[in-house]
Amino acid sequence: MTQRTKAAGPDTETVETDAGTARITWHRAPQPRLVLAVGHGAGGGIEARDLVALADVLPARGVTVALVEQPWRVAGKKLAPAPKTLDTGWRGLWHALAAPGLPVVAGGRSAGARVACRTAGELGAHAVLALSFPLHPPGKPDRSRAAELLGAGVPTLVVQGGNDPFGRPAEFPEGPYRLVEVPYGDHGFAVPKRAEISQDEAVAVLTDAVARWTGSLG
Repeated sequence: MTQRTKAAGPDTETVETDAGTARITWHRAPQPRLVLAVGHGAGGGIEARDLVALADVLPARGVTVALVEQPWRVAGKKLAPAPKTLDTGWRGLWHALAAPGLPVVAGGRSAGARVACRTAGELGAHAVLALSFPLHPPGKPDRSRAAELLGAGVPTLVVQGGNDPFGRPAEFPEGPYRLVEVPYGDHGFAVPKRAEISQDEAVAVLTDAVARWTGSLG
């Protein structure tokens, strides 16, 4: 069951899943050729700077951006549930993401990137966008989650901050994916004031890379 609220600009849709009520905020392209569905991380929502920037930039490039809020976030909870429950929520709203009849790129930041990778094959995702993929917990490189990324099974783009404590670009293994580094960026793509690039320039590295990549998808 879905319920949609229309207003000027983005429109919002709620979707009932086995994990609870999820919410999709649609930023629609005038002439769409793809849907990019992006989930948030475990520590924040769809107000993250990278998700907001993609929603601002990509619709003009023919990509409808669907910002997905997991049921735990919609319910106002502060702690994300187990990965299995996150996957259940994502699966439960996939039909709404596919409803426009366009290829769907599964994406997310941090925990949301893991969800996209784990479920891409079974859901028939066209590709995967992994923002700030948490390769390992900070300071624990032995607890690698590389298998999730390497197992996505579809064209995959990773955009990673150069100083991300959850995995710096040099730590990533070779594999069937593309990786773009945002210089000086942390896990939220924030850059220090003394960095050689500004915050706006850092975000532009991300949005330009995603725009080029989505433009190359057949």
